Amino acid sequence: MSFATSINCMDGRVQLPVINWMKDTYGVEYIDMITEAGPNKVLLEGSAGQLEEIKKKVLVSTEKHGSGTITIAGHHDCAGNPADRSQKEKEIKRAVELIETWDLGAEVVGLYVNENWEVEVVTE
Repeated sequence: MSFATSINCMDGRVQLPVINWMKDTYGVEYIDMITEAGPNKVLLEGSAGQLEEIKKKVLVSTEKHGSGTITIAGHHDCAGNPADRSQKEKEIKRAVELIETWDLGAEVVGLYVNENWEVEVVTE
C-alpha cells in the first residue's frame, strides 16, 4: 500500500480533484486527507493548538503510513478563506515553507484548485 498526504479544504468540491490528481501524479493508492475550512489561513493564522493538531495528523500519515508527499491545497470560491487567487497562492507558498520546517522527510507541494476544479501546482 502506498500513501500520500493532503492538507486540504473541507469543501467537498475539492476532495476528488485533489485525490485524483495526487493518485495520478504520485502513483499512490491512498490519500490521507486532513481537512480544515481554509487550511492555508489556519496554518498561517491559526492558534498553536490548531497547528499542533494538524501536525499530529500529518505525523500519523508520514510515520505510520509512510507518506512521502504532502500537499497543501487552496481553492477558488473558498468560504473559509475568501481571498483572491493571488493572495491564496502567496499563502499556499508560505504554508509550504512552514510545513517544510517540520522536517518530516517528505516532499511538500502547494496546490491551487481553480474555478474549473482543476489542480494546478503552485510550488514544487
